[in-house]
Amino acid sequence: MKTEVFISGGGIGGLTLALKLAKRGIDVVVAEKLPGETPVYKGELLQPKSMQVFEGLGLDSEIRSFANEIRVLDLLELSSSLQVKDRSFMDYSVLPGKFNRAFMIRHEQLKSIIRNAALQYPHFHYFSGTACKELTESKAVLQLGKDKTEVEARYFFGAEGRASVTRKAMGISVKAAEYNHHFLTVTFPRRPDFTDGRIISTYNRFLGLFPLPDNEVRSVYLISPGEYKQLKEKPVEYFHKMYTDLAPSVNGYVQQITSWKKIQLMIPIQYHASSYVKGNKAIIGDAAHAVHPMAGEGMNMAIQDADILGELAADMITSGHTDPENLHWYEKVRYSRAAYVLGLSHLSALAYSFPYKPVSYLRRRTFERMEEDQFLHYKQMLNISGMGIWKENARDRLIQSGVLPRRKRGPTLDMKERNLFAKEDDYPWKEEGLT
Repeated sequence: MKTEVFISGGGIGGLTLALKLAKRGIDVVVAEKLPGETPVYKGELLQPKSMQVFEGLGLDSEIRSFANEIRVLDLLELSSSLQVKDRSFMDYSVLPGKFNRAFMIRHEQLKSIIRNAALQYPHFHYFSGTACKELTESKAVLQLGKDKTEVEARYFFGAEGRASVTRKAMGISVKAAEYNHHFLTVTFPRRPDFTDGRIISTYNRFLGLFPLPDNEVRSVYLISPGEYKQLKEKPVEYFHKMYTDLAPSVNGYVQQITSWKKIQLMIPIQYHASSYVKGNKAIIGDAAHAVHPMAGEGMNMAIQDADILGELAADMITSGHTDPENLHWYEKVRYSRAAYVLGLSHLSALAYSFPYKPVSYLRRRTFERMEEDQFLHYKQMLNISGMGIWKENARDRLIQSGVLPRRKRGPTLDMKERNLFAKEDDYPWKEEGLT
């Protein structure tokens, strides 16, 4: 079989990449090793930049119809007696334009929407339950059961996740850094009026609640490494109390989780590949970078990788500028952005990682200042949204620490828009030219 682009991995990133190519008339083959839905938790929070990408693909309305809109992140800090000590709000509406909301959508629902859109194009070929076993310069060796087949392609893109065959074929290795905590994660029913994200913490506990549609909520609860095995030996009622102690509003709902078998363990790690491109191969998503899952960054980074690489590859093929050297534009755009998000996510993880009251105090003060100072608030929401980057400066850090007072005025609309990614930032080769 011959194609223009072969993609190993049919998750959110791989499918987004394939859809971008198919819409441009590019023949593309996707091999996904899983035969059906994955039972393992995957990202469900779509940041504004990802919604902008999906608008460009004509999917934003359908996605919104299956999603719960998140306008505000509610940050609650509790005392040792579990009384509210401080409360801060991080508001997406400070972002200019229409992409000023996040959305929670079930992972498999999102995959289905993207895959069904791609299947409308005759030059999109999807192989389920098919693993990519080997890559050479000109072909991919696929295996479905005992049967093997080969796919010849011009370009080979890896979206397989952490265990990436494409990354291995590129000769790139990664070293994962582990954190001093794990997470429990599970979905259960919620109150209909609970619609925005909420993070509840004490000096030594953390619970994140992110509402899904259909009156359900995805939860993440921080635990120590090795604690999961000990917890599973306790009655499931112990788990219920862990949640209701921090969030009384889930009482009567979390109890519908009746077995530890429904509760998954999530182990956060971080790494960043030294390169995303080699020859006619490129990697996206977790194949290229693993990030601590504080705000759904992993899935969103994969979507944004796919947007840039898909646009570039389509331009290369349709213009006849097919030299693989042009793939360096993808890395030029995405590498520094990903590195910045990795750093932000790492700092957020550290803020909740250490069970000490002084750390809790510093975290509380930082979030207070971040909410009160409009520059800090906007920078935080812009940076996590993916819509742009506005890095903190020395004055920002002094305001956060309380050394300087908060600013009396916020950024102007011009200042806000100046730090959004424009099309020439996302797709610079369109102006500078391909070789």
